[in-house]
Amino acid sequence: MSDIDDDVPTLSAHTLAALQEFYHETRTRPDQDRMESDPFAVGAVEEDWRMSQFWYNDETAALLAEEVVREAGEGGRIACVSAPSVYQKLKQGVVDGSDRVSAFVLEYDRRFATYADDFIFYDYNEPLSFPSSVAPQSFDIVLADPPYLSEECLSKVAKTIKYLSKGKVLLCTGAIMENVAKELLDVKMCSFLPKHNRNLSNEFRCFINYPSSLLWS
Repeated sequence: MSDIDDDVPTLSAHTLAALQEFYHETRTRPDQDRMESDPFAVGAVEEDWRMSQFWYNDETAALLAEEVVREAGEGGRIACVSAPSVYQKLKQGVVDGSDRVSAFVLEYDRRFATYADDFIFYDYNEPLSFPSSVAPQSFDIVLADPPYLSEECLSKVAKTIKYLSKGKVLLCTGAIMENVAKELLDVKMCSFLPKHNRNLSNEFRCFINYPSSLLWS
């Protein structure tokens, strides 16, 4: 070992542990504070770019929530696949009719397990891996936002959608996926332009397989 190495300061195990704990607290405290103030606020759980998470802005989340409530109907069941901001908007009680439907969030991010029985762990790499309580064709409408803009990802999410939905599909993904989405799910691109809290480099669109004002709004 050189003299230079001898001069490099080192941290004790106790000090290092304290720093790690402080770092963890500063990383998690914002989420905890937001969850305590309003657990269903859009953004209550902070985006994690490592999981390709980009939340809708409040206006888009509300409009999509209104759409799925309308299409699910009285007593309907709604699956929000990788679309937690729409689920959160549904649970805020600000969307007319949201108290007359059941909504569930299917997510890989286990931070959303705070929503208890409404949370269903979902890994798009295992598109048909669900607990026995999730029956096939048990949702009146499925709203899905695949985490990645790739044919491989959308193909797997499409399997999930077909398994869950009684028929109605609302897909949110990049415009570049239009042809693949049409082939896999027989959906049409809507004129409605969804927006996110952060500007995305790729044009984002909605696709549906049923008549809706979203097609020309």
